[in-house]
Amino acid sequence: MSQLRIGVAVLTMGTRPLELDALLESVAKQDVRPTRTVVVGNGTPLPELPEWVTPVELEENLGVSGGRNVALARLREFGDVDVVVDLDDDGLLVSNDVFGRIQDLYERDPRLGIAGFRIADETGLTQRRHVPRLRSGDPMRGGPVTTFLGGGHALSSSMLDEIGGWPDAFFFTHEETDLAWRALDAGWRVEYVPDLLLQHPKTSPARHAVYYRMTARNRVWLARRRLPAPLIPVYLGTWILLTLLRGRSPAGLKAWAGGFAEGLRTPCGRRRPMRWRTVWRMTRLGRPPVI
Repeated sequence: MSQLRIGVAVLTMGTRPLELDALLESVAKQDVRPTRTVVVGNGTPLPELPEWVTPVELEENLGVSGGRNVALARLREFGDVDVVVDLDDDGLLVSNDVFGRIQDLYERDPRLGIAGFRIADETGLTQRRHVPRLRSGDPMRGGPVTTFLGGGHALSSSMLDEIGGWPDAFFFTHEETDLAWRALDAGWRVEYVPDLLLQHPKTSPARHAVYYRMTARNRVWLARRRLPAPLIPVYLGTWILLTLLRGRSPAGLKAWAGGFAEGLRTPCGRRRPMRWRTVWRMTRLGRPPVI
């Protein structure tokens, strides 16, 4: 049987040239060489890249969602990729067998749609927000989950053909959850695989100026797009309460409220709510879509 072919997609805004070089070097050292590697300059010119890398320069920053869709489209032009691996430009593949493990995972399970990486900093610490479970902070506990980490993950090309790509309008935040919910609703598996490690500097998502607004707006869009009607007010009400309880910055809360209102009044794209059996499946996995 022929082995599955891996394509790699990396987005960059041109602010981490040394980290990008190190990441590409770690990709080149993998035991399984990717068929294609695409680097997208998201509104920025690209530096000189290795000859085995396909460069794509965008005139404007399309965000995480839009940039990844451009990378997907470029990979699909070649028509020889079975699994797409997305990597942050400041990440690093510490182990040389990551792509071999991915190949084995997808060959063993044809319905594996998404394999999420473990994210850890240079000391080996995984932040709690990078563990995709509600009731377990143990980063080494793998298994089926309902969402995944954007910094490092693998996507089945067959799954993408069926459910579509990233939600362009989201720009960034919650785009992974939108994709994961669509995958689960179509019967694909989403797995957290801690053996797939991406080393990544410790960061806070709030470092981005528009984080609070987009977090709120996209969460409302997510609910409007994907949830059965009775669950929408429950989901949004839960997150209003959690945000008020966790909020520390008046400016952040003000931006969050503005984003929430924007999410209610602006178009969110096509509404395709998940089936109730998907709600039950997510509940059995420990994360019902109300939180």
